[in-house]
Amino acid sequence: MTAPVSDPVAAPADYVFRVEGDTAITTPHAAGPWDATMQHGGAPAALVTWVAERMPAPVPMRVARLTLSLMRPVPVAPLAIEREVLRQGRKIQLCGVRLSAGGKEVVRAEVLKIRSERQSLPDDVADVAIDVPLPEACAKLDPKVMHPFTAGLEVRGARSHLLQPRSGPAWFRVERPLIAGESVSQAMRAAVTADFCNTSSPLDFRDWRFMNADLTISMAREPVGDWVLLNAETWIGTDGAGIAVGRLGDRQGYFGRAAQTLVVEPR
Repeated sequence: MTAPVSDPVAAPADYVFRVEGDTAITTPHAAGPWDATMQHGGAPAALVTWVAERMPAPVPMRVARLTLSLMRPVPVAPLAIEREVLRQGRKIQLCGVRLSAGGKEVVRAEVLKIRSERQSLPDDVADVAIDVPLPEACAKLDPKVMHPFTAGLEVRGARSHLLQPRSGPAWFRVERPLIAGESVSQAMRAAVTADFCNTSSPLDFRDWRFMNADLTISMAREPVGDWVLLNAETWIGTDGAGIAVGRLGDRQGYFGRAAQTLVVEPR
């Protein structure tokens, strides 16, 4: 009798989340560098942004600010989505989004959307020009050091390796779909990039953890094109806390800022 042939192990689907109603099914591609069972912060940040962008508004609006609190580690597991409009006005909409896993809240977020209406500005009002080389002139991140979430991005460092202490500015481009069957919005690109602020830490990644407990992004405008620049720096306190702050840019100039509060401890 011929022995039965076992089924091959299925490769994970080539997207980070599949959203079914009020549930986000998470694939292994969401995992970050600290623990294979925990999501990279850019994954829930992108998911929250996607949810908020689809909340109906009375006039065209776009995401201007995202404030994300990571209540506890976000597991690579199904996430229940709750959403509500906290404030609806003619010019703004404040959205509340919560993500839960196993009945426990893991992410609480507020997303501020502002009416999108073209303004005729004075000629001397313009973006601040970027001060680093364009992505084509930067070195590509070595794929051997990528964790699952970063493997879905193309990362190019302007001056140094992404995981070296005090790594320099870097360009990010999303290559793997974040939500199955959905395009990646410009605000989602910014959210993914912003969560890498702490890679500017002066601490050695092999010896220290410097995970962020939150993420705040403010954008004067949305990024243009596929590439988003992050130019960040980190300050570490002596009592286990730190902050990482970065400028967000594109080929046209800087358009936003991002900030994280860090929890610092030895590995």
